[in-house]
Amino acid sequence: MDIAVLGPLDVRENGIPVAPTAPKPRQVLALLALKADQVVPVAALVEELWGERPPRSVRTTLQTYILQLRELISAALPAGDDRRTAKDVLVTLPGSYLLNTGGGSSDVLEFERRAGLGYRAMDAGDFAGAAKELGEALALWTGSALADVQTGPQLEMERMRLEETRLCALDQRIEADLRLGRHRELLGELTVLVSRYRTHENLHAQFMLALHRSGRRSEALEAYQRLRNALVRELGLEPSAALRRLQRSIMVSGPETALLPAADGRGDRLSRVG
Repeated sequence: MDIAVLGPLDVRENGIPVAPTAPKPRQVLALLALKADQVVPVAALVEELWGERPPRSVRTTLQTYILQLRELISAALPAGDDRRTAKDVLVTLPGSYLLNTGGGSSDVLEFERRAGLGYRAMDAGDFAGAAKELGEALALWTGSALADVQTGPQLEMERMRLEETRLCALDQRIEADLRLGRHRELLGELTVLVSRYRTHENLHAQFMLALHRSGRRSEALEAYQRLRNALVRELGLEPSAALRRLQRSIMVSGPETALLPAADGRGDRLSRVG
């Protein structure tokens, strides 16, 4: 079974799509797919589908959804081959279910593998390798996680977790590109990102540095002021000490000596990007 959730849900058995179109069975499959080869308690599926107000017929209804999924899986399995049945793929266990991929692919696992390689390359000072691995990891995303799935509490939590891992990988890939001197190439991408994430300090710091190193100091300082206004208006916060130091550095230094806050949130550490 091959699973893709970093964008629209796409689950295939034997190369054939098995994701239902009905919202609730699709939710069930999405949660099982995110937890592929792991036990998913019935209670987690019930919470995902109905929150704190499940219907009286909750178990019968859930079993109906499982049956519908197995019918789709069965239709995708090779005819006449009893070595792997729908019940072997979507396994019933005491008080739980498990989606058995049979060693198939998962875009989440591949993303995590490549991102991990990128992070290790960054730690080793291999910025070209980091940019490559993190870029390939991010290329696995075809949209927002679970873009076409109705989400309840469980899936929403997983979706937010995945989006945060994506943003972390993106942050590190941009830092690697900055260290490689790709300031001008980053300006278009960063313009979009700071518009989308109006209060994300590190993205704004990267944008400021890219602008400054491209000879656009006044625009870099304007980007700082826009961030400050957004932080005060939306969060009631001033920019971190690290970002304020970056602003002062841009005001008094040449493009080659500006400092970039390290990618650790609102911390005060600085790292020289030269």
